[in-house]
Amino acid sequence: MRARDRRSLSRINMHAICQRESLAQPQTSRRGRHSLTATVMDYKLTDSATYLTSLLARAFSRSLQERAAVLGFSPGQFPVLCALWDEDGLTQRQILDRLTIEQATLANTLQRMERDGLIRRQVHPSDRRATQNFLTERGREIQGEAVAAALAADAELFKGFRRFEKELLLEYMRWALANSDKA
Repeated sequence: MRARDRRSLSRINMHAICQRESLAQPQTSRRGRHSLTATVMDYKLTDSATYLTSLLARAFSRSLQERAAVLGFSPGQFPVLCALWDEDGLTQRQILDRLTIEQATLANTLQRMERDGLIRRQVHPSDRRATQNFLTERGREIQGEAVAAALAADAELFKGFRRFEKELLLEYMRWALANSDKA
C-alpha cells in the first residue's frame, strides 16, 4: 500500500472513530454515574481492543512458533528464556516476579524446558525449598537465533508500518497493559 493510500485510510478511520465517539458520549444517570449511550446493536467485534489483542497475540505466537520449532523451543518458553539469559540461576519465584505469568503455567513450562534440555534445575544452596533454574549449554547457544526469530516475527507483524507508527502502537499497548494492571 502506498503512503498516500495509508494516509487516506488513516483519515477515513479517524473520521469513523470520531463519529462513533460522538454517538457514544457519556451520559450522567440519576445516580451521577456515567454510562455510554451506545447500544449492543452498535457493537462491532472489530472495534474491540480485547478481540483484536487476542488475534494479534495469536498471530505473533503462530509466527514465532514456526521459527522457534526449528530451534527447539516454543513461544511460551521464550519469556522464560529471556529472563534466564538476563540472569541465570533464577528461582521460580524470581521468574514469576519478572514475568506476567501464572504460577502453574510457569511450573509446567519449566518442566517442559527441563525435559527439552533447555534448562537444568538444582536445589537452592541456602533455601532447600527453592529450586534454581540454569540454562544448559543448548539453552545458552540458541539465544542469538531465538532473539532473531522473535525480531523476525515482530518485523512480519509490523510490515508496512513506519518506525514511529510501530513505536506508537507499542507505547499504546504498554499503556493499555498498565491500565489492566490497575483494574
